[in-house]
Amino acid sequence: MKEEFAAKLHAGSKVGKVIGVVSGKGGVGKSLITSLLAVAFNRQGYRVGVMDADITGPSIPKGFGLEGRAPVSKEGMHPALTKKGIAVMSINLLLEDTTDPVVWRGPLVGGAVKQFWSDLIWGEIDYMLIDMPPGTGDVALTIFQSLPVDGIIVVTSPQELVSMIVAKAVKMAEMMKIPVLGLVENMSYFACPDCGGEHEIFGKSHIDQIALEYNLPVLAKLPLDPLISRMIDAGRVEELDDYNLDHVAQFIK
Repeated sequence: MKEEFAAKLHAGSKVGKVIGVVSGKGGVGKSLITSLLAVAFNRQGYRVGVMDADITGPSIPKGFGLEGRAPVSKEGMHPALTKKGIAVMSINLLLEDTTDPVVWRGPLVGGAVKQFWSDLIWGEIDYMLIDMPPGTGDVALTIFQSLPVDGIIVVTSPQELVSMIVAKAVKMAEMMKIPVLGLVENMSYFACPDCGGEHEIFGKSHIDQIALEYNLPVLAKLPLDPLISRMIDAGRVEELDDYNLDHVAQFIK
């Protein structure tokens, strides 16, 4: 049945492994994890693409310091390239003003994601990372049905409520027969620079229990650190060497 909805890749593109980065709700740092993972693969010498599928809340270009429009040639539209050569496509690279809202209904949003796959000239990509919108709605369903997703990473934060939402994302992936590669917990703790202790600002983590319940690996636990926010706001995610996900990229490749 999936073949009926499959979107055809542009003739000028060749994409290897496709990995979706998902969360059951917004605000857990999914775009950060997508960006850090892209940087990790790039650092290891792979050709990396990032598709920002969060059409109504795009944030990927900001973290990489990308401004202006996606480049266009006589052959068609191409992704923008970051300073270190990561290919990026986002709706914000098509808007007159990045603050313009995208007020579209579900079918239009899903159609835009499919066009990012079918109409864009990606060139040769070893790893395509898809920053998916939160939840288990229209766009997630479109991506799982239309694109050849090899696996997903589920991003969470420590709150117990989020743990319940993560379970929904994992179960959706199981329904769609998409492998879950592992879990990443963001904002897991705050490392105090004064006392040296680790403080659970958002409460005790539940990620290990979820991982055990679904027999999934915990790939990483990232701290709550103002430096991360500052670097993202400055468009310098490629310089966040202290919070690299090289080991995660090595594990899932």
